Amino acid sequence: MVRGWVPGFVVLSALWGSSFALIKVAVDAGVAPLWVALWRCLFGTLALLAVCAVRRSPLPRDPGTWGHALVVAALVNAAPFALFAHGERYVDSVSAGVFNATTPLPTLLFAAVLVADERLTATRVAGLVLGFCGVLVVLGAWDGIAGGTLVGALSCLAATTCYGAGFAYTRRFFSGRPGSAAALSAVQVGCATAELAAVAAVVGPAPTRPGWAAAGALLVLGAFGTGFAYVLNLEVVRRAGATVASTVTYITPLWSTAIGAVLLGEPVGWHTAAGAALVVAGVLVTRRRASPRSRAPRATASRGCA
Repeated sequence: MVRGWVPGFVVLSALWGSSFALIKVAVDAGVAPLWVALWRCLFGTLALLAVCAVRRSPLPRDPGTWGHALVVAALVNAAPFALFAHGERYVDSVSAGVFNATTPLPTLLFAAVLVADERLTATRVAGLVLGFCGVLVVLGAWDGIAGGTLVGALSCLAATTCYGAGFAYTRRFFSGRPGSAAALSAVQVGCATAELAAVAAVVGPAPTRPGWAAAGALLVLGAFGTGFAYVLNLEVVRRAGATVASTVTYITPLWSTAIGAVLLGEPVGWHTAAGAALVVAGVLVTRRRASPRSRAPRATASRGCA
């Protein structure tokens, strides 16, 4: 008998795994990275507000919650969403999905600084090194790295670094705030929308009409990949636990690779698959011998995003 959380887990991994192909469709249609991030957050906010309305979950009014939400929004949504979109101007969605799988590695580094019960050990350092080697394999560093590819890779890795800082900050300052997960997520993504709108008003290019395909991609990316996925993730956490839910990080590269290869016709070289395996292995090594006290909270903080 299939466990009750399995269907939701599979759908969640597919939603986050497909995000990179959807970003690629929008970017290739000429949507500026800043606007990819802005539309994504706007549609995500509307979806989350709809969930709150249906569930009658009031938004928090505590100024402290909103203040922390502004920081989390910048680190987990606004900056990484724009960086991934910028990165996919130069690398394919398959590579972006693999780079996203490195998210738990910078999360571990930031958690060691911000969270009292986290610390670096020799095993975890070995995992970090192994994951870094996986990135080099994905890039095919032995053949030299073209300028555009390097720019794209660095943008994606900068996005995962933002995730790492954001998840550590979330664990310490935001996740325990009063309010339902849907309400806190709506506040967070709503703050990201406001931040991106402010930046776009000052330095961003004027929005353009991307065409129906790109518009549809942005709508699905925002409403489902950035909106409903947050709520679905909570359901998986509640039914299966945070540790099981965090393993979605290992599944999303499979979806991003399959969707990029089948729907977008992107090539999948042997070094991409080998590098992805090394990245996942590095993440697994960093999680070895975790104490029962720290395993679940860390897993929640270091789950992958897209």
